[in-house]
Amino acid sequence: MTDSPQTSATVWALTDDRPGNNAQVLGVAQAFGGPIEEKAIRYSALARLPNLLRGASLIGVDDETRAHLSAPWPDVVIAAGRRVAPVARWIKRQSQGKTKLVQIMFPGHAGAKDFDIIAMPAHDAKLKVSLWPNVITITGAPSLITSELLSEEAVQWKGNFDSLPRPLIAVIVGGATRRKNFSPVDAFDLGGQVAALAKVSGGSVLLTTSRRTGKSSEAALIQTIPEPCQTFLWGQDGENPYRAFLALADAIVVTGDSVSMCAEACATKTPVYIYAPAQSVSAKHARFHQELYDKGYARPLGKTLEGWSRPSLNPAEDIAVALRRVLSAESTKG
Repeated sequence: MTDSPQTSATVWALTDDRPGNNAQVLGVAQAFGGPIEEKAIRYSALARLPNLLRGASLIGVDDETRAHLSAPWPDVVIAAGRRVAPVARWIKRQSQGKTKLVQIMFPGHAGAKDFDIIAMPAHDAKLKVSLWPNVITITGAPSLITSELLSEEAVQWKGNFDSLPRPLIAVIVGGATRRKNFSPVDAFDLGGQVAALAKVSGGSVLLTTSRRTGKSSEAALIQTIPEPCQTFLWGQDGENPYRAFLALADAIVVTGDSVSMCAEACATKTPVYIYAPAQSVSAKHARFHQELYDKGYARPLGKTLEGWSRPSLNPAEDIAVALRRVLSAESTKG
C-alpha cells in the first residue's frame, strides 16, 4: 500500500518574529499532517524593502537563515505575512517549481501567482483578488486550537476550578490596537456587563488579559468583576491557563479587537459572545464579527447567557483540505 500525497509530503513551516502569524502557520501544518520541519526566518534591515524589489530571493534575511535553507527541498511550504513571501517564492524556484506554496494572508501582488494557495480572510478579501484560481477565502484565522488540544487541556486542568460556582464565564481580553483604544472606561463597561451576567446566572468568571490590555484597564476590570473570579494577568508568574479557560468554560466572552482571539474562542463548541462597541473596532473587524454572527459561530455580548448548538470554527482544516486537493491533482498529472 503506497502513501497518500498527504502522508508522504514533507512540509516546511516558515516562522518569524510574529507569534500570531506563527500560530497560523503551525496550525495549518498540523491540520495537514505529514513530516513537519519548522524553519525560523530572521530578517535584516532589507526586509523593509517592498516585495516588488525583493522578488523571489533571500534579500532581507540574515546569514543564519540562509544557511539552514538548503536541499532537499520540501514538497510544501506554509508561510504567513508579507515579509516571508519572497523566501517562500525563492524556495519554489530552487526546487524547480516542485514545492507547493501555501500563503496565509495576501502577500501583495508581486509574485502572487507563484503561490499555489493564498488563504485570505473573507473580511479582508478584495473581490477581484478573491476570484483568482489560487485564492481561497476563510473565516477568521487558522490556529493551533483543536478539539484534541482542548480535550488534553481539560484533562490537565481537571479540578482546578471546581471551587468556583458554575457557569464558568471565561473573559478573554485583548486591548488597544494601532487605530483603536481600549481605555479604562471600556474596561469598566466590559467588566460591568460581565459582572451582571455572573450575578444573573449565579456563576463565576475566569479572566485573562493580554500585553495590549494595559495596567489601568486591567485595574478597572479587577475592580469591576466580582468574586468569585480566577484571574491570570499579562506577565503574571505561573502557567498561563488561557487554553484551559477555553476548554473548561461554559461561556466565553472575548473582546473583538483580535481576529485570532475571536477565532480561537470559536474553535471551541462553547457559546461565544463578542464585546465590540462600535467605537472600539475597525470596519474590517466589524465585518469579521458580522460573519461570525451570520454563520452562528458567535453572538454579540448581551444581557443573558444563551446556550446554542454551533459548529467549531476550523479554518486551518479548510486550508489543509485545499492543499490535499492540490497535491492530489498533481499526483494524478504525474
